[in-house]
Amino acid sequence: MNTFKQDNIFWKKFSSNNRNKYSLYIFVIIFFLSLFAELLSNDKPIIMKIDNKIYYPIVISYSEQNFGGYFDTEADYKDNFMISRIKELDNWAIFPFNPHSYNSINLSNSMPNPAPPSKHNYLGTDDRGRDVLARLIYGFRLSVIFAFVLTFIGIIIGVFFGAIQGYFAGKTDLFLQRFIEIWGSMPELYLLIIFSSLFEPSISLLVILLSLFGWMSLSDYVRAEFLKGRNMEYVIAARTLGLTNTRIILKHILPNSMVSVITFLPFRISGAILILTSLDFLGLGVPPDTPSLGELLAQGKENIEAWWLSLSTFFVLVGTLLLLIFIGEGVRESLDTRSS
Repeated sequence: MNTFKQDNIFWKKFSSNNRNKYSLYIFVIIFFLSLFAELLSNDKPIIMKIDNKIYYPIVISYSEQNFGGYFDTEADYKDNFMISRIKELDNWAIFPFNPHSYNSINLSNSMPNPAPPSKHNYLGTDDRGRDVLARLIYGFRLSVIFAFVLTFIGIIIGVFFGAIQGYFAGKTDLFLQRFIEIWGSMPELYLLIIFSSLFEPSISLLVILLSLFGWMSLSDYVRAEFLKGRNMEYVIAARTLGLTNTRIILKHILPNSMVSVITFLPFRISGAILILTSLDFLGLGVPPDTPSLGELLAQGKENIEAWWLSLSTFFVLVGTLLLLIFIGEGVRESLDTRSS
């Protein structure tokens, strides 16, 4: 009951500022929609009817032979044969709002690539003829999910080491502090370059490498909270009652030390998005064909005249970061006990 009351107070303080509230609403709605990117931007129909049969190409892969063609390969729904079949009497197909996937190439475009915005490609194409809007939708989803995963792993590791340092203090704290200082002095960018040359680029490899270094700043805040909390009266009473160190850490000190973790959560997410975008811009991030905001910015740099590449990516990136910053400021103000 007390926890519910505290949550209610937090939400009242957070939603009292319209900027914070609407930033959260907008970010949640955009991210939720991006989870269904295949339904928003795809070169396959969502549903179609051919010869009185219903097909779901967006979910199930069909060969051209299923529609009376000659080839056993997956049907190309932008091919002249499939277009003619769809246009036959009583046949129909419902395509997504943006009828392009992130890796589909517009071969019918008469303009040289990168092509400017048109009725066929709402935000133009990149230097390979791929739809920019589709790559922005999929790239945004990838960036946010990557940031969530990286932030979650960083919180787990940071809270673990910070709790051990702060609770046990003494030699344990001294040893781990020296370890963090040595580990933190390692050149992270050079290590990424080395591992990128040794292993095939992948998102999982990127998450692992960045997780090795992304927890240290958070552990300092958790350590400070545990150093302060370990001598509190309720902790001394818990020790007197014979509670184990694990129970005291998890049930008593940790819940009272999570304010700093929650406060920095939106800022850590925005930082992770910036890291991924920067690495992709330098060519050290996700695999080449993966939709990425940083890769679009790199294309914009190489094609200065193609303003739609840089401008559209800039608005998506800056808009996302602004929303997260406003949410973070709202969370910080709502958790501040000094504010009324």
